[in-house]
Amino acid sequence: MKKIIGILSVLFIISCKNTQTVQETQNEVELLGAGATFPYVLYSKMFYEYNQKTGVKVNYQSIGSGGGIRQLKEKTVDFGATDAFLSDEQLKEFDGEVLHIPICLGAVAITYNLEGNPALNLTPEIIADIYLGKIKKWNDPKIVEVNKEIKLPNSEINVIRRADGSGTTFIFTDYLSKVSEEWKTKVGCGTSVNWPVGMGAKGNEGVTGLVKQIKGSIGYVEVIYAKQNNLPIAKVKNSAGNFVLPDLTAVTAAANIHLPDDTRISITNSQNPVAYPLSSFSWIIVYREQNYNKRSEERAKQLVRLLWWMVNDGQEYHENLLYSKLSNEAKVKAENLIKRITYNGKSVFNSIDEANKK
Repeated sequence: MKKIIGILSVLFIISCKNTQTVQETQNEVELLGAGATFPYVLYSKMFYEYNQKTGVKVNYQSIGSGGGIRQLKEKTVDFGATDAFLSDEQLKEFDGEVLHIPICLGAVAITYNLEGNPALNLTPEIIADIYLGKIKKWNDPKIVEVNKEIKLPNSEINVIRRADGSGTTFIFTDYLSKVSEEWKTKVGCGTSVNWPVGMGAKGNEGVTGLVKQIKGSIGYVEVIYAKQNNLPIAKVKNSAGNFVLPDLTAVTAAANIHLPDDTRISITNSQNPVAYPLSSFSWIIVYREQNYNKRSEERAKQLVRLLWWMVNDGQEYHENLLYSKLSNEAKVKAENLIKRITYNGKSVFNSIDEANKK
């Protein structure tokens, strides 16, 4: 009898240990990410579908690219998300090599609130001058000149811009710095800048909300936010002199270029004659070496599996939400970067592949 009790005690201990292991694994199933609002609509869909297929939860906080960069630097998330690639100087601030994995392409739309929602044409000069505070009224001669068929009101332009650190702002100001020497000199490019004029709002959601509320307003947002709120979108004159809407074809055309291996590149103001000029990649950023802050190898594997799915099967969700898929070249570059992720110096991707073969 004592022998039986002893055996049962051992089995109970083993059972408790196994239960604990299962619980620890389940606790690790929730990956944490934070950053860009630009791809938030797409990421929400992708992470929901990934959870349905795998059971892995992804908790993503849409706090702006600046916040995502900061939280990755502080190592409080598994990944950051940004529409502004990190400069060489910024990369030096991180405690380890950071990889930029492109996930999608999107566009910054110029949206506005005017009676009747007329279809506006805007030039680079007009956009820069509005945000420099030089063009103050909707019936300014420069706007009238490219919108002769529209009766524009003699009313003030209410300028709306981001108040937080933002990849959308980076794309917008990167573009303006390329097309306006005055903007480049006086304001410059960044996720946050000293705005000459305008009312600030947090996130693409905040800018969209203010534009929708305030008559005579203008703002810049990722295109899906304007579409979902039934706000008009301006055609923007590109470098070839064509007025272009931010549709999938025009955004994809902007990315039809050779990519560097690290994928850090600006595609605003593309020279392609059919390209939309305010287009950009959106990246997920991760530490190459995943063994930090007592992270487990299993957690690193979960992250790599998620990223691999996002640049492969996950691409099917892009176009219905008005984001462009990665080109074949961008997909290959993204895969190569994912394969570089390590745990204790060994490829996580190879570890997963070897485990699958067993």
